[in-house]
Amino acid sequence: MTLENGKGGPSNFVWYELVTSDAKAAEVFYRGVVGWEADTQPGITPGEPYTILKAGKVPVAGMIAMPKEFFASGNKPGWIGYIGVDDVDEYTKRVQAAGGKVHRPAREIPEVGRFSVVADPQGTVFVLFQAKAGAERPPQPPAGTPGFANWHELHAVDGKSAFEFYSGMFGWKKTEVMDMGQAGIYQMFAADGPTLGGMMTAMDQANRPGWIYYFNVESADAAAARVGARGGKVLMGPHEVPGGSWIVQGIDPQGALFAVVGPK
Repeated sequence: MTLENGKGGPSNFVWYELVTSDAKAAEVFYRGVVGWEADTQPGITPGEPYTILKAGKVPVAGMIAMPKEFFASGNKPGWIGYIGVDDVDEYTKRVQAAGGKVHRPAREIPEVGRFSVVADPQGTVFVLFQAKAGAERPPQPPAGTPGFANWHELHAVDGKSAFEFYSGMFGWKKTEVMDMGQAGIYQMFAADGPTLGGMMTAMDQANRPGWIYYFNVESADAAAARVGARGGKVLMGPHEVPGGSWIVQGIDPQGALFAVVGPK
């Protein structure tokens, strides 16, 4: 895992992690659908191996299987995003002061950095991450490179106040805005470069998904076909979005929501 923090400018997403009930089965699914390679390593907790998912040779995401008790208590498999900051302990306090919640206090990942698990004031969980001093992120590939994250989309209890929280916390700025009629306002945002994603008020509050992370694939149609063939379910798509790309949202065999984006 090689990550960067948010020092010197707005914070950005630096890592993505799947919490699942069956890491081996999930690895087979995502290798087939997204095209990732996988490398399993010892985790920071004894008995909980950690799988690194790679686009070619570049690590882009991780995966960990949690014990049955974790899901029996009401948790569900899902993807979580890491946001890079320059001081995890300070940002953890800031999240709490802004009305958020701390699910896991800051702790070390040996040779990697420091992290905490928190939630925004509306209950959406994410990770704060501070890279070890001297760590650098590999140069980012051209936009659309298969396997890399492309878009970050928040379905919130209230999109307007959600943006106020994240912009105040991480320095994110408004870019384009799209009026989607009955679906409401879709506010796009950026950190210190191209637009990163968008936020909106979820239409289905009972099944509000929180953050959805879109990963690039070579073909949205082909990826959609592979989802069903490997035991997952397509919820939406392929659906064309502004700019000419096509998106697919689905559920993996363990029940985690995921999304991919690519040409048709």
